[in-house]
Amino acid sequence: MTTTSAMTDRPGSRTPALSVAHMFRDRVAASPDAEAYRFPAHGGWRSLTWRDTAATVDALAAGLLASGIGPEDRVAIVSGTRIEWIQADLAIMCAGGATTAVYPSSSEEDIAYIVSDSGSRIVLAEDEVQVAKLRARRGQLPDVIRVVTFAGGADGDWVIGLADLRALGAELLARTPGAVDDAVASVEPEHLATLIYTSGTTGRPKGVELPHRCWTYIGAAGESLALLGSDDLQYLWLPLAHSFGKMLGAVQLQVGFASAVDGRVDRIVANLPVVRPTFMAGPPRIFEKVYAAVGQTVEEGGGLKLRLYTWAFAVGKRVWRARVEGTGVGPALRAQHVLADRLVLSRIRARLGGRIRYLVSGSAALSPDISQWFGAAGMPLLEGYGLTESSGGSCLSDLDRPTPGVVGRPLPGTEIALAGDGEILIRGPLVMRGYHDRPDATAETLRADGWLATGDVGELDGEGRLRVTDRKKDLIKTSGGKYIAPQAVESTFHAVCPIAGQMVVHGDGRNYATALISLDPDALARWSRAEGLATSDYATLAADPAVHEYVQGCVQELNARLNRWETIKDFRILDHDMTVEDGELTPSMKVKRKVVESRYAALLDSMYPTRPAVGGTAR
Repeated sequence: MTTTSAMTDRPGSRTPALSVAHMFRDRVAASPDAEAYRFPAHGGWRSLTWRDTAATVDALAAGLLASGIGPEDRVAIVSGTRIEWIQADLAIMCAGGATTAVYPSSSEEDIAYIVSDSGSRIVLAEDEVQVAKLRARRGQLPDVIRVVTFAGGADGDWVIGLADLRALGAELLARTPGAVDDAVASVEPEHLATLIYTSGTTGRPKGVELPHRCWTYIGAAGESLALLGSDDLQYLWLPLAHSFGKMLGAVQLQVGFASAVDGRVDRIVANLPVVRPTFMAGPPRIFEKVYAAVGQTVEEGGGLKLRLYTWAFAVGKRVWRARVEGTGVGPALRAQHVLADRLVLSRIRARLGGRIRYLVSGSAALSPDISQWFGAAGMPLLEGYGLTESSGGSCLSDLDRPTPGVVGRPLPGTEIALAGDGEILIRGPLVMRGYHDRPDATAETLRADGWLATGDVGELDGEGRLRVTDRKKDLIKTSGGKYIAPQAVESTFHAVCPIAGQMVVHGDGRNYATALISLDPDALARWSRAEGLATSDYATLAADPAVHEYVQGCVQELNARLNRWETIKDFRILDHDMTVEDGELTPSMKVKRKVVESRYAALLDSMYPTRPAVGGTAR
């Protein structure tokens, strides 16, 4: 196998802790009275110190020990992102167990499969909705001895509340005060910490086994980048059942900053000006929504407001390009930038709280246009790269030169290589130990020499920085032999179409490319009001000729940026937006391409027998 490879020249990280349990205990000892978390409570926000957190974690860990949880026993969490998720996860690891992370949007069938396949013995369920799913499949969960609910009713038998679990812990600690301390001391780096099931864009999800050394390495490597300090404040909304969110938690334990925790996506816009975080991470879709909402608001205002906005961002982009390219900013441009910032750019930052030092985008391709827009606004948008199988991380772009499309150099201690066909390979302490009870799948992905085959295709520049071009299996080869990287096309479309929801480019084995397009309901409603249309109903608007004309113009603008063989020759607008709930998106907001193409096979076929006029609506 021929490879080209890169390692970072960033400073190395200090020696990682033995386990996440040790890392948590170290953090509590180092800064017991510093703020650890804040979360919504009684119409405001409540704060917890590290000492407060430790008291809760120890009580819950003791309750798990009293329930019979032993070394590497799995305990599942089926919940959205909330403070109880974090406390429970830490308690599981302090008891020596391992967390099976389950998305709350999962169906009864999927939850039963994951809980059963993982061998989880206890399930922590967010509320009555999740408890009902478990009750409905109880016959398929013979290993589950108990369900603990965060905010649901208990029956005193199979289902108990958090208070009941704490009471069990108190009884144990009264008899054996050092029970949790002994459990923490017994945890070793290779012990299983987390079992995360892949999103399942194709086939049954596989359980990724991530031992403690994955997270302690991520924490130490993250600290070594010197991007965060103990005085930072994170806004954490990402699903903690996803490795991206878990990775940020590991860095928090190492560095000691605080996190404001609220997993409700519909509260992000309202919460940011209140919380005023210094950084936030998310998938591109979140940043696309901010970009589109601001653009639409300005377009509606028109006149002087629009001209001022356009001028200010043109100035901001010139300053941003100078930073990325390492060139100087002259006195005239600097003076213009001061004025542009005062009149426009600072107001954009205020929408996100006014204190953002940078943002982090991961899990999917980000449009260079959107990256440049945030940079121009004074909120650098760093791009990262990683898989669940690599603990959610492996590369992060440089804050001093965050080049659009470049996900940066590998973390200290991690190696990146490219196989002969361009597939990205990763090796280092962050790589999983394998797929749970799937030696066959493990052997296909994790090679004997330690290299993880990612399934992604990329390029390395002369500085060892990685650019990810697409998923290997997603690359489209037209009947004319030309290759199309669909993610690059789709991310560009989000930048040129403010009302875009999702785009799925299709064309493998065909003689030209087509697309299925869904629209963002909120953006579509704003657009319809601005256009004076009589309705905001999605399905009605999706069939409206005015919407078709607007989307067609966006597709034409997209095509102007593409190579001839990449251009979208025809498209259909779906009569609904794609969602996690309908099975067309993963919980991390990635399109399940195979699911979508199978579900709409007839619609896709309709765009090929003869070439129709561009554009149509799916019904």
